[in-house]
Amino acid sequence: MNVQHQVSDELLLDYASGNLSEGWSLAVATHLALCPQARRRLQAMEGAAGALFDKISVSEKVTDTDWDKMKAKLSGSRSAGQVISRPSQSEGVIPEPLRSYLGGDVSTLKWRALGRGAYQIRIDTGDPETQVRLLRIPAGKPVPEHTHDGRELTLVLAGSFYDGQDLFARGDLEEADGSLLHTPTAAEGEDCICLAVTERPLKFSSWVVRMIQPILKI
Repeated sequence: MNVQHQVSDELLLDYASGNLSEGWSLAVATHLALCPQARRRLQAMEGAAGALFDKISVSEKVTDTDWDKMKAKLSGSRSAGQVISRPSQSEGVIPEPLRSYLGGDVSTLKWRALGRGAYQIRIDTGDPETQVRLLRIPAGKPVPEHTHDGRELTLVLAGSFYDGQDLFARGDLEEADGSLLHTPTAAEGEDCICLAVTERPLKFSSWVVRMIQPILKI
């Protein structure tokens, strides 16, 4: 798979360091499952961190506990809330680790209607910092114009969508914030299924959408 839109270095470094809360970590880990290029970048970061640690002169006494913690970090163990990625080897739409959170693949899920043919599934990660949902946008249809009060990550699992001239397909990850006003539109031919993680509700331009937003919880 040749993923065109990969996770940023900053976000990937936060993931490697165990500094992401569970919602963000789930999005990055699922992206890594679908993107071999990003997995190689992660391995390079972890290798560089290990090599740098070997060269550091430590003036303070390092306890066995400190060393065990560092070895666990470098070997890929994650801190609390950190989700571990695994390369996708399934023919299904939804790879691990996301599949375990949902309890199955697309054909077994119970969707909630959002209107105009769109559906969502809210995912409880136990993370108070984020809102995590699976979205299904009908082929050829747009998401109402909006911006963000904080960060948003959108990972494509099936189909594709356009954001301006950019096409996001399976495995692609879009990072957005309050500087972006956009109307993502599912491409023709196939519904777009994506994982969306936000830290605050979206800021829609339409007052009609804003009125029903508390009901839809988006």
